Amino acid sequence: MDQIKILVVEDEILIADSICDTLTSLGYSTLEPAINYTEAILSLEEELPHIAILDINLSGVKSGIDLAKVLNEKYQIPFIFLTSNADVETVDLAKKVKPQSYLVKPFTKQELYSAVEIALTNHYDKLSSISNKEDFNKSTLFVKENGMFVKIKFEDILYIQSDHVYVDIILSNNKKHVIRTSLNDILLKLSEDFIRIHRGYIINYNHLDQIQKNKLIIRDFELPIGKKYKEEILQKINLA
Repeated sequence: MDQIKILVVEDEILIADSICDTLTSLGYSTLEPAINYTEAILSLEEELPHIAILDINLSGVKSGIDLAKVLNEKYQIPFIFLTSNADVETVDLAKKVKPQSYLVKPFTKQELYSAVEIALTNHYDKLSSISNKEDFNKSTLFVKENGMFVKIKFEDILYIQSDHVYVDIILSNNKKHVIRTSLNDILLKLSEDFIRIHRGYIINYNHLDQIQKNKLIIRDFELPIGKKYKEEILQKINLA
């Protein structure tokens, strides 16, 4: 999986470079830092990051708060505010555009890491919650893997297999996603096209090719059928 990409918008280039170096040492990928609103917009149009770190007080007419409004309205990516000022007025202005986190200079490497991880988690947890409630997202699932949230289309899932405290999500393009959850929990987030066939397996009924005595076939995969689940499977295909 690709690294998390971060855009740093800071009008003091030495500070911007230092932040980027620290982020790189933490395992993130950084875009070329922007020193003002205009450069930031150009950067966003060229390559969309997963998250942005914005200095509130930028040189030029428009501030980091103006940029945050664009991120909210057009790009829907999370952002962290960075500032030397923690006065009430600045915080009140920042709160109106709902940043996912807030860093006051100077800050430590650990504080930067925590801010990024918390911002990403809060943003995608909210996105995942919305996706499970709204009709247009009843065909997708957001899963957290390697520090990132990935959207998976239900139609692309062949089957899901339990692996102790993890589950393997096997896709039609032969890719596999490994997430920490249980089959019971993930089944609640899926559509009616998914059915439990065994204590360790869930299948996408639309990809079912054959049913045999004690197993079924999906593509080139042979999956076991649990005795207590067989009747439900047969009912699903009107063979009971």
